[in-house]
Amino acid sequence: MSKIKTSFFCQNCGYESAKWIGKCPSCNEWNTFVEELITKDKSNPQKQSWKESAGNGEMKTISLSEVKSSEEKRIVTDDAELNRVLGGGIVPGSIVLIAGEPGIGKSTLFLQIGLHLKNIVTLYVSGEESEQQIKMRADRLQMSNEDFYLLTETSTNTIFQEIKKLKPQVVIIDSIQTLQTPYIESGPGSISQIRETAAELQRFAKETNTPVFLIGHITKDGNIAGPKILEHMVDTVLQFEGDRHYAYRILRTMKNRFGSTSELGIYEMTETGMRPVINPSEILITQKEDQLSGIAIAATMEGMRPLLIEVQALVTQSVYGTPQRTVSGFDLRRLQLLLAVLEKRGGFHFGMKDVFLNIAGGLKVEDPSIDLAVLCSLLSSYEDVPLNPHICFAGEVGLSGEIRAVNRIDQRIAEAEKLGFEKIIISKYNLGQRKENEKKLQQKYNIEIITMSKVEELYQYLFQ
Repeated sequence: MSKIKTSFFCQNCGYESAKWIGKCPSCNEWNTFVEELITKDKSNPQKQSWKESAGNGEMKTISLSEVKSSEEKRIVTDDAELNRVLGGGIVPGSIVLIAGEPGIGKSTLFLQIGLHLKNIVTLYVSGEESEQQIKMRADRLQMSNEDFYLLTETSTNTIFQEIKKLKPQVVIIDSIQTLQTPYIESGPGSISQIRETAAELQRFAKETNTPVFLIGHITKDGNIAGPKILEHMVDTVLQFEGDRHYAYRILRTMKNRFGSTSELGIYEMTETGMRPVINPSEILITQKEDQLSGIAIAATMEGMRPLLIEVQALVTQSVYGTPQRTVSGFDLRRLQLLLAVLEKRGGFHFGMKDVFLNIAGGLKVEDPSIDLAVLCSLLSSYEDVPLNPHICFAGEVGLSGEIRAVNRIDQRIAEAEKLGFEKIIISKYNLGQRKENEKKLQQKYNIEIITMSKVEELYQYLFQ
């Protein structure tokens, strides 16, 4: 009979302590420590973790030069956006963690992905919903698949027994916080339960070469619920984010051992599920009949993906003593910096003006190349003069009023040309010091490339 061992875990960050303490030394939260049983009960033969029956061979060390290089075979799905964020498709034996806010569409997306996998045996394990609820969602998606199987269970012992019978090629767990292993006596969702169930699923994925998707919850701070070690154990971490008041959702790669961490996929929530958005730039630019002041188009990069988005600005006379500065989707401090540049370098008096700035589509943009479009939209609204709708901008603005170079300029220009823009204004320093570079770049594209180095030049070009 093994001795019962307990420990105290912070329910916010997973910090472990031998005794109860009031304030967590890791995350500084108060009264978050809970005592949990951590001794595994090995006396019961029914309580067995995943073990591969064929794995009886002896392990031995091997030289790196003896390992044969081979290209990783991937399962390519019908969802181009998922293939993009995973680095080209689902890697066999990988374990992927997907986290997002409640109601954002995680279960809908991966039910849809599982139903799309034709001729691939897929097991969808749900610890939160019944079979009838999942069937209702599948009917709403108007999809069916004979190789798609459901299991509503939370015990890993039962789940692995069903897996041995079915032998699925893809496993989807919804969600990891609902699972519990008979090894650990604490309740589902506790730190020790999440760590142990994730470890069992990791061993299963690596020993059988079966990809496993884990859907996870997030805390009120936006972090993935459970211990931080959960993110270290998995191969890929995806963040599913977006504003529920808008139709667009972003699947962002936070960690990927098999591809780039700079990728993202964009989806549109519709009545029939998540629709992958292949060309988001066309949707993010508002189609309008009249030309209005305060609107500029920015050529930005989200990870490795070029996006053309609409920046809207409104500058009005302030009726209060202190002028307002309101932003949506943009950094407020960055806006104040750009207003200071216009005040100092351009002589524009924004001190008695209310300034409102909005990024269309509900996106949050951190790319510094949006500075030039923000500045032009502010000037357009200040002067009440509409900008040419066939011009877009890509450049960072410095404190001295210079237009700084940005990265991946070729991809930005190509995206602008594809969407039918006639001109793009970029930094002069993107081309280096030689004039030949500008000529070569101009010959490469059918869009007119205008280079500038100062904000004063830009104002004279657009408004004089």
